[in-house]
Amino acid sequence: MNKIHAAITAVGGYVPDYVLTNRELETIIDTTDEWIRTRTGILERRILKGADQGTSVMGIKAVQQILEKKSLDPADVDLLICATTTPDMQFPATANLIAAECGMVNSFSYDINAACSGFLYALTTGAQFIENGRCKKVIVVGGDKMSSIMDYEDRATCIIFGDGAGAVLLEADDSGHGIIDSILKSDGNGWKHLHQKAGGSRRPATAETVANKEHFVYQEGQTVFKFAVTNMADVAAQIMDRNQLSGEDVAWLVPHQANKRIIDATAQRMNVPEDRVMLNIMKYGNTTNGTLPLCLWEYEKQLKKGDNLVLAAFGGGFTWGSTYIKWAY
Repeated sequence: MNKIHAAITAVGGYVPDYVLTNRELETIIDTTDEWIRTRTGILERRILKGADQGTSVMGIKAVQQILEKKSLDPADVDLLICATTTPDMQFPATANLIAAECGMVNSFSYDINAACSGFLYALTTGAQFIENGRCKKVIVVGGDKMSSIMDYEDRATCIIFGDGAGAVLLEADDSGHGIIDSILKSDGNGWKHLHQKAGGSRRPATAETVANKEHFVYQEGQTVFKFAVTNMADVAAQIMDRNQLSGEDVAWLVPHQANKRIIDATAQRMNVPEDRVMLNIMKYGNTTNGTLPLCLWEYEKQLKKGDNLVLAAFGGGFTWGSTYIKWAY
């Protein structure tokens, strides 16, 4: 009997309508379009507007796309995992809200938080349920409303992030396609360089924490950049070595869209040319857990059955990882 892999059999995505351009940011903070473009590669990002609009709103739309594409009865979905850093609320899980709204009455659902690496963590976790036969259909969502934790007076961070969500359906495959291998890593000592200071059990919300802007993203940019450049490239190279892949074997690098320079460094380390690197950072910025599934969603029509994909990500924690996928359709 051939080995069972968890294969991606459908993808969905959603980005909000509101476009926040670099030009508009010039009117809000002390920055320029040229400064942002040359340092990050970002031209614009999407922002989710409106009252009571959380990450679940975007995740629901991405999942509904999958249900429609596959003519799938939501009651047949066994599990939904949502990777997010910006849950709608402390509890219940954002995955619970998405599953309920989509009519997944027979599924269990939960969230994973590993910052920007969360989608890879969730994808690998969901794959285990397919491989061991516990579940037949698993949906993995990656999404964030990063605008909800941005200080739009901090030009070092607010230029980077945007809102969006993507999702994938996992099903069993015994033909050699699917999620072949993953390497996931973390180093909790990096927390001090990239985190949200207040809002958790260590520092619950008070008038003082709100006044001190401690509920926004705090990032030491240079330290995070150096660590990300090294480790995202290293782990992508490691997964290639472990699976005897050369740059010529890789049809697509699917990198976390944090910074164009980090993406370029990863591609160079892997010997993958730019025309085989998925990019949407210029349009969406860093959507955290949304970047990887949104790339798959946008490039879906260019993918061919049997294509070798290498996904790579780096996030706060620090967390990082890489996954090797042989495309199944």
